[in-house]
Amino acid sequence: MPDNDTTTPAYLSIGSNMGDKLANLCDAVKRLEKIDGISVAGISDFYKTAPQNFVDQDWFINAALKIYTDFSPEALLAVFKEIEKEQDRDGKPFRFGPRKIDLDIIFYGNTVMVTDTLEIPHPRMHERNFVLTPLCDLDPNLVHPVKKKTVSELLKHLPIDDSQAVIALDKEEIREIFY
Repeated sequence: MPDNDTTTPAYLSIGSNMGDKLANLCDAVKRLEKIDGISVAGISDFYKTAPQNFVDQDWFINAALKIYTDFSPEALLAVFKEIEKEQDRDGKPFRFGPRKIDLDIIFYGNTVMVTDTLEIPHPRMHERNFVLTPLCDLDPNLVHPVKKKTVSELLKHLPIDDSQAVIALDKEEIREIFY
């Protein structure tokens, strides 16, 4: 798919902190792989991560994906919302609350956009270890189109404390469950 002139590389953040978290992530990735117009090109390592904003909830498991897509950013967001709804009929109870699956567009090519429903690059990605660490697994030299810094530079300058904890999961355990 990457050879197509209309195909755009995009980087996603995926996470879950309810139920069988790894299975939730696996289901979301498998669902994405089945959609015409989306090709999953890379998956980062998986990380157990501290919740952000609303901290009185279970820890997450997070990862990043690189995809190639024929979808516009808005159409891609609609696909993500449909997958989230399919996997979690009740949805998250409130903003930053617990959820079975969360899919976010972090980068969409070099696109910079702000609408009522979507902001690219993701507006808080540069503040989040759980986004930057997995992105660095995929491409540490990926450049933020607004900040003009690589994701590894953004991570290097991120103040890290217990609230930003990111713990790599055992790759063998992931392989058994995910693949």
